[in-house]
Parts: sequence; C-alpha cells; structure tokens
Amino acid sequence: MQNSLLEALPAADLALFAPQLVQVELERGRLLYDPGDPIEHVYFPHDGVVSLMTLMENGAAIESTTIGPEGALGLMAAVAPRQSLSRAIVQTPLRAARIGVERLHEAWTRSPALRDLVDRHTEALYGHAIQSVACNALHSVEERFCRWLLTCHDRISTDTIALTQEFLADMLGVQRTTVTAVARSLQEKGMIRYRRGVVDVVDRQALQQLSCECYGVIRGNYDRLLGRAPRDDRPRRYATGDT
Repeated sequence: MQNSLLEALPAADLALFAPQLVQVELERGRLLYDPGDPIEHVYFPHDGVVSLMTLMENGAAIESTTIGPEGALGLMAAVAPRQSLSRAIVQTPLRAARIGVERLHEAWTRSPALRDLVDRHTEALYGHAIQSVACNALHSVEERFCRWLLTCHDRISTDTIALTQEFLADMLGVQRTTVTAVARSLQEKGMIRYRRGVVDVVDRQALQQLSCECYGVIRGNYDRLLGRAPRDDRPRRYATGDT
C-alpha cells in the first residue's frame, strides 16, 4: 500500500518536498499529539491507522476520525502553524512518510495542486468527523463496531487487527464488557474471529451488511473529494479457522 495523497500529486509538485520525506515505522499505541500540542510534523500513512480521539475533562475519550493511507495527519499545518485539537494515537502498527511542517509549507506556497489537495482533504476529514458524531449518537454499538472494523480493515494490508479491549472500548465510547459481548456475537455469526487482543476479519461482506450507513457515506465522501476511497481493492485472503 502507498499513500493516496502523495500518489495523487503531479510528479513535479511531489518533487518539491519528496526529498524531505522520511520513512518511519511506529508501534501500536504511540502517542503523536495531545490537544494543544504544536503540530511539528505531517504524517502520510502507507499502511496502518491513526485515531483522532476527543478527550473529556473526566478522562473519557471517543474516536472522532480515523486516518490511514487515504489521508494525512496534521496536513492543515502545511498552511499555517497549528495546534492539535485532539489526541492522535497510532491504532495499528504504522508505516508512514513524515515531513516537518516548515518544509511542507514551502512546497504548499509553490504548488497550486498541493493547496487544492489540502483543501479537499480537510473537507473529507471534516465530513468523516461529523458523520462519526451522528453515528455515535444514533446507531447501536454492534453497527458502530462493524463500521469501525471495516474502516480499520480498509487501511491495513492484513485481515488481522491487533487491538486490546480497552482500546476498542475507547474507540466506541463503551465499557469493555460491552465490547466483549458484541465481539462474541459477531464471532457466533461467523463474521470475525475474536481472541484476546486480536480480531480476524472472516466475512467482510457480512460486516458491511450489518454496519450502519455511515461506513458507506464516509467512503463515498473520500471517493468524491480525493478521487478514491480508503483502499479495499487489494486481493484479500480472509482469515479462516484453518490458519
């Protein structure tokens, strides 16, 4: 997998900052930004997922947006200095290209194509966030769990998602016991295989049928604004009981 934003830029525009891109590999759970932190680097994921978490004063948190190879973390800082509005945490092992915001800003001033891409990405990310707000308020935990699994599955190159109960509970804004109950229900229906810290996607089509409409809406927005949605076009070898 590669980053769709970088692939979308004309070669001459990408060349303005490509030499400054540094390839990094980050472990699951790595904290990239907390609210109020100055954004010093932009990350273009190639494979993996970063979650943007909204934090409450009492310590509660819930995911508002997911960023993977379809987008970038901190991209608006290419326009002007920015502080993070949310907690950005690596949700799955991440391969990404990283660049300092000053270097990317230099390219932004010289490239109309990059300026347009930043604007469209910002709109897609905003649409993702507001759809998540409605989803968290209106849809069942099971529907949201399916949406979240599909969203994550789109952005990684494996059918196995390594996640703890605590992390899943934070993503969905529910208790860990609720996560366990929903995961077991999906496993009994043959959609996933669930064990401590790991979810294997077994039947993606069934997950799509059970997921709420928000999954399709968010994918459609990315496709409309950025030319292609988060990827699920690669060959899949779904997990089975024989592995």
